[in-house]
Amino acid sequence: MSSDPLVGQLDFDPVALKQKYADERDKRMRPDGQRQYAGTAGKFAAYGRDPWADPDFEREPIRDHTAVIVVGGGFGGLLVGARLREAGVTDVRLIEIGADFGGTWYWNRYPGAMCDLEAHIYLPLLEELDYAPRHRYSYGPELLEHSQRIGKEYGLYEKALFQTSITEATWLEDRQRWLLTTDRGDELTADHMVLACGRQSLPKLPDLPGIDVFRPRTFHSSRWDYGYTGGDSEGDLAKLRDKRVGIIGTGATAIQIVPEVARWAKELVVFQRTPTTVGVRGQCETPADWVDRSQPGWQKTRRENFQSYLLGLRPDKDSVHDGWTETLDVLIPETTAALAHRLGREPSAEELRYFSEINDYKVMNGFREWIQDVVDDPETAEALTPWYRWWCKRPSFHDDYLAAFNRDNVALVDTHGQGVSGFTETAVIVGDEEYEVDCLIFATGFEVAIPYKRLAGFDVTSRGVALSEHWRGQVRTLHGVSTDGFPNLFFVGGNVQTAMAVNAVHLLDELSQHVAYIIAEVRARGASSVEPGPESVDAYVDVIVHSEKNKAAFQFFAECTPGYYNGEGNAKTDEDLFSGGRYGDGALAYYDLLREWREAGGMEGMRFGDLETNEIRG
Repeated sequence: MSSDPLVGQLDFDPVALKQKYADERDKRMRPDGQRQYAGTAGKFAAYGRDPWADPDFEREPIRDHTAVIVVGGGFGGLLVGARLREAGVTDVRLIEIGADFGGTWYWNRYPGAMCDLEAHIYLPLLEELDYAPRHRYSYGPELLEHSQRIGKEYGLYEKALFQTSITEATWLEDRQRWLLTTDRGDELTADHMVLACGRQSLPKLPDLPGIDVFRPRTFHSSRWDYGYTGGDSEGDLAKLRDKRVGIIGTGATAIQIVPEVARWAKELVVFQRTPTTVGVRGQCETPADWVDRSQPGWQKTRRENFQSYLLGLRPDKDSVHDGWTETLDVLIPETTAALAHRLGREPSAEELRYFSEINDYKVMNGFREWIQDVVDDPETAEALTPWYRWWCKRPSFHDDYLAAFNRDNVALVDTHGQGVSGFTETAVIVGDEEYEVDCLIFATGFEVAIPYKRLAGFDVTSRGVALSEHWRGQVRTLHGVSTDGFPNLFFVGGNVQTAMAVNAVHLLDELSQHVAYIIAEVRARGASSVEPGPESVDAYVDVIVHSEKNKAAFQFFAECTPGYYNGEGNAKTDEDLFSGGRYGDGALAYYDLLREWREAGGMEGMRFGDLETNEIRG
């Protein structure tokens, strides 16, 4: 045991542990990086089909004008629609590729699906709708129901177009409006267009040899086949009782699926590339008085309290008190000011990095001990043990995942970081071994860090320039919500030059309020268009590019074990990691930036167009 005045007594060797992390990372490095995955195109097209929609759905093409068209019907699109209506903009149309609202929670109907943050800070518009979640972590059906509730309460179903994909969007300069065409033959115009394209909508699959000849039933977790498994999202997968089921993936989705399938399948084989950090969730039912909802602004206050903990600001009270905040108590036991007081001097930058690294080791040692305590078989427990820093992969909290590997019908196949090798007609290949299965479930997540054109599914053109070309050299935005040269176009979601936020719905809400304010203000001023000037965009991009905290974050993630946070370990620049970078001072500072900009009232950096006079002002 060693002692250090900065970090106290240590019962582990940090040098040896750091080397262990590096060795485990190196085992997982692959030259193909993100190319090891494919989207749902070409030979994988069947994996992208919508199992929840009416395949025979038809409707007549629509040709009309709307004040605002919102692309996307997930929480982002719903929040934009709701906040616009609150701001007095009622002529809103949402366009969604699925057959209903919900986004992530429309697609993810697999058994055991639930949010991984406390429902009272995750579900949008709880205060506005006076709704109390039924569980501490809401299950999939409730999350879908809540999406539908928002759509109904805010009148967003009235003009919504479902099972519809946009094929092209063009700014009509002479008419100062957007023209959109769709795969349903629609020709739609709008004064403003908001792209609320979610990050978890495009399934990704391992592009492995033999998948073309693999005969067992296969499907992606977001396209669950209940016709094959039986049951529904609440369980009762009785048709699996005589089946040997394989699951590829041990990330956030698999952690929820594995315990459910384990209860029903004759055998379950889980194929793991990299283990996930798993802690106690503490799921429980929540009565209506679980949270004091009597105080105006209670949800915003609770969200900010949670975010303060994640940023190490250590508020006086931990309102959420979950696995996230309890972990942060160990990860950041002292603020920088408190550390300086204890040392009697200001710590150096190198000391702060070392202090953070040691506390990270302590946190992960605790999770590793927890795994050893829960999993009976030592070899399986070791394979399930993560060897990387806390923030390298999004941690998970679940009460049944680890214990599922104590069941006689569950086996873990550790691929030692290389993943599945390929397929025969009937088996999954790992190295020299073949594993026969009747059904294979791809819990392999969604495409991330992809070009915005790929995320949206279409390109956007203004004044003869496509957005994909405009952003070819560098993503360019003002505050992450608009870009120069593209009037009346706004972004909500996709995390382009906004903030890193564990609670993505909190971020979506802040962005939605900001965009709704801009659109309402433009209408109040009688302007026909608004766009940021190039100089204001340049200034904001400089803030992102030259952020020392962003550079430190890039260095941190570049040293992490491969995953979607770091381009599967092959990111060369922070552009690769963050699709345009993030506001370096964190989510709360970013939200303050947006709020202060609105409160100033001058729409600083924006230019307004007037269709009647053909003038640009501002």
